[in-house]
Amino acid sequence: MAFFTTEGLIDRYRQRLPIGANTPAVTLREGSTPLIRLAKLAPSVALYAKYEGLNPTGSFKDRGMTMAVTKAAEDGAKAVICASTGNTSASAAAYAARAGMTAFVLIPEGKIARGKLAQAMMHGAKIIQIRGNFDDGMQLVKELAETLPVTIVNSINPYRLQGQKTAAFEIVEDLGRAPDYHCLPVGNAGNITAHWIGYTEAAGVQGTKACLHCHGDCSQMGIKLCDERPVMVGYQASGSAPFLRGEPVKSPDTVATAIRIGNPQSWDPALVVQEESGGWFDELSDDEILAAQKRLAAEEGVFCEPASAASVAGALRDIEAGKIKAGSTVVCTLTGHGLKDPDTAMAQTPDVGSLVDATREAVEDALSAHL
Repeated sequence: MAFFTTEGLIDRYRQRLPIGANTPAVTLREGSTPLIRLAKLAPSVALYAKYEGLNPTGSFKDRGMTMAVTKAAEDGAKAVICASTGNTSASAAAYAARAGMTAFVLIPEGKIARGKLAQAMMHGAKIIQIRGNFDDGMQLVKELAETLPVTIVNSINPYRLQGQKTAAFEIVEDLGRAPDYHCLPVGNAGNITAHWIGYTEAAGVQGTKACLHCHGDCSQMGIKLCDERPVMVGYQASGSAPFLRGEPVKSPDTVATAIRIGNPQSWDPALVVQEESGGWFDELSDDEILAAQKRLAAEEGVFCEPASAASVAGALRDIEAGKIKAGSTVVCTLTGHGLKDPDTAMAQTPDVGSLVDATREAVEDALSAHL
């Protein structure tokens, strides 16, 4: 049974997080996102979507940002900074506004979806467009934070992953167990790492090497929730697939802008996740990703951004090939809402419908063509 709460995830999972008992949470009531059964798409398995697009700013980034900004506020920070392909900038700007801080965001010029840019602008972020890609921006952010009074809130901030791990707790609570497989889109690789940390703690396992910033005995953070951990599977876009190439991609390119990252900051931890879970990485073409996005919306009523659909596209392909076994329980993370990138959605559906006279007869004729 789904668990709904009016608390933010820090207060809900405080005993499982590296945070003080009395530390005030900077929250927008993130978390508690729905786990939706996708019965039409893959009847041979129990397929679910963890719809992170229903977080306050429309993406999973809010889980990590509430922790990162809460800790920054506790430390007296007045400003935060991030490099972003879009979702991180939107989330950082919102939580910084909530905390009364300034948010500086570096974004690739012309390479950010309109929905995400609009969010960062409306939340009052100081936006700096760079003539370069996300990886260039990430390098600049790390250099700037060495000398300027700003706190980095990208996923190299260890508190980001600590917040994001809570998605695994929610999934286990909803299912009553861990899934057999958990499939995610992979860009910077922080989210697949965070999920594995969460499942490891939920299973009461004595830590994981993927947690490079361990805050003590993870197996003792709260009561044990499940007995097993899932196989973790990560999917990248073919034009931005460093894990499949075995080296950074200098000029990543994909319609799935949220995973247009050529040099993941959580590269090493993600490889640990692959090894410890017995999972794998694979790649998908942009056409496969967009087809899955459209199927999710048209057949299941779930509208996610393109990068999110990579998890479902990959899972469906691996289910059909038998790599994901029939009868399994499979969870796919949908990282962001479809309204994050309206232009890509509209490009797939250029026909906005019939234009008819405003009469009953004209409208009835138009309806009859589809009945």
